[in-house]
Amino acid sequence: MSFTASSEDIRVDGGSTLRGRLRTESGNWVDAHINLNEFIGNKDGRFEWGGKNFTDTAEDIRYAIEGGASVPVLRARLKKLDGEWVEADINLAERVQNDNGRFEFREFT
Repeated sequence: MSFTASSEDIRVDGGSTLRGRLRTESGNWVDAHINLNEFIGNKDGRFEWGGKNFTDTAEDIRYAIEGGASVPVLRARLKKLDGEWVEADINLAERVQNDNGRFEFREFT
């Protein structure tokens, strides 16, 4: 399940820090954050899970909850290897979850 179902006031600060209030298993709300630069890179103009420092080659970074399924989407213009800037997006719910009031990056095995 997406972390958006157990969160409020979610935003991206400074282009790379996902922040918000997450609900714990006991029902309390706590402030939480995670640095997306530690888990997302830019691979020739595409967001890449498992990469690092996407903001080094990104501009116009924005975050929004989209669609009826409340998908948390990070969008930006990313620089390709040839220097061209292209639009890119990534669904943060694919790998970011709420672990008892903490954002956690989930690796696929």
